[in-house]
Amino acid sequence: MLAIFGAGLLPVVAPAPSFGQGGRLDAKYEATLAGIPVGKGAWTIDIGDDQYSASAYGGTSGLLKTFAGGSGTGAAVGRVVNGALVATNYVASTTTSKKSESIHITLANGTVKEFGIDPQPPVDADRIPVTDAQKRGVFDPMTATMLRVPGTGDLMAPDSCRTGAAIFDGRMRYELKLDFKRMTTVKADKGYSGPAMVCAIYFSPVAGYIPDRPVIKYLSAQRNMEITFAPLAGTRILVPFRMVIPTPLGTAMLEATEFMTQAAPPHVAKTQ
Repeated sequence: MLAIFGAGLLPVVAPAPSFGQGGRLDAKYEATLAGIPVGKGAWTIDIGDDQYSASAYGGTSGLLKTFAGGSGTGAAVGRVVNGALVATNYVASTTTSKKSESIHITLANGTVKEFGIDPQPPVDADRIPVTDAQKRGVFDPMTATMLRVPGTGDLMAPDSCRTGAAIFDGRMRYELKLDFKRMTTVKADKGYSGPAMVCAIYFSPVAGYIPDRPVIKYLSAQRNMEITFAPLAGTRILVPFRMVIPTPLGTAMLEATEFMTQAAPPHVAKTQ
């Protein structure tokens, strides 16, 4: 983050106007498993001078919908502070033929202030509890997927991938670590066509999970998961264009079919 300095000069030097950056993304995605379509979704992101919002929805499709229909929504809102996205609220809901569930999280400067799951899940003695200390310095799941690149250099330099995030999703606290793999080009059916950056992604559970669950063990051991990022115009934010996760049933892939991104008009801040 940039420090504020030179306060002693303010009475002498008039403050210069500041120009904010911002942009919008309207994207649609398709999920496949072993090449077979299994789901569709959409994601909208709005980033302004001092606040942002993101919302997504998705559901099963094709053959999978016949056997296990389901849908979900998610949304995050927060502030833009020196270019960084600082979440204040996150909500998510899922609905299947068997049950519905909603999650909400309230945050302040990366610290979870309040959260809940409705209906409240039963207590499981095997679940590792999440401590108060583990609820500090975290992102919500949606904000964490938007990769902010600080500075003024090349947005898609390899170092942009060499980062990580601590995430709390209302139930589990985990770490996602990224590392650079390669540069590539992508082309949506509608919208963005151009350079993109492929990052390896590694999952490490911290708390709020049951250690013996096969899915936790599987994801923790994976070394072939990757995510491809494309730029959100007008910002220093990279957004997932494609995600690839090997599974015992074949490769799972989430890929943008539409990726419409545009910069917001420059905004001149008031000087008085």
